[in-house]
Amino acid sequence: MKTDTIFYQLFQEFPQIFFELINQLSIPANIYQFIAPELKQSSFRLDGIFSPPEELSQYPLYFVEVQCYKEEDFYDRLFSSIFLYFRQYKPINSDWQAIVLFDLRGNDVDIPPRYQALISRHLQKIYLDETKAEEEISLGLGIVRLIVEPPSTVGETARNLLARVTTEVNTQISQRQVVDLIETIIVYKFPQLSRQEIENMLRLEGIKQTRVYQEGREEGREEGREEGKLEAKLAMISVLHELGLDAEQIALRLELEISVVRQVLEG
Repeated sequence: MKTDTIFYQLFQEFPQIFFELINQLSIPANIYQFIAPELKQSSFRLDGIFSPPEELSQYPLYFVEVQCYKEEDFYDRLFSSIFLYFRQYKPINSDWQAIVLFDLRGNDVDIPPRYQALISRHLQKIYLDETKAEEEISLGLGIVRLIVEPPSTVGETARNLLARVTTEVNTQISQRQVVDLIETIIVYKFPQLSRQEIENMLRLEGIKQTRVYQEGREEGREEGREEGKLEAKLAMISVLHELGLDAEQIALRLELEISVVRQVLEG
């Protein structure tokens, strides 16, 4: 199972789940962007970073690492990657945290003494196999736990989570996203099963035929179309400018705010 990919999708679509997971509900999740920067050294990588905009640099950077196997030099790689990121990107944030999500406590290893000064302030470890029972936790944390749920119980757990979606998720498009995410997790966990077999396991046919799901899907498609139109207009700004139109003329032609046009031209 491509666990890193699943977590990346999860945190991209629902960043609030991450802050619930690390018990930092006072942090405004909506200001953060979840990114996976490339480091110019093939032996180093970072699974992802929650990064606030520069004007909110008083909020910390969160380096997220998902670890689903035992790696003896894990902490050497983790901290080396973080400090290589600092060297290459030079973030101005005043603080940072390394958040490690272990599927099992047994995949953790001893931390070398040379990193002891970093542990209390900059490292938080979460063992997903030791989170509370499904019925005791939120829907978001239940989805996180589903990623490491044993195959013998994952189907029942997924069905229980799906049953909570309509009562615990407020908007139609978010309900569709949650349903699709749960289905994606099961697809990754059972790659040998067909799409129809997955839908039968989760009893999705009834859910996907509901008006809420269908309207949420249409709303998502409409948002996608609008985003595509905006991207096309933004791409035309430079072209029209090269043809001799000024910012005001471009804004009028493309039906955009003048501030948006100027921002593209100055950037």
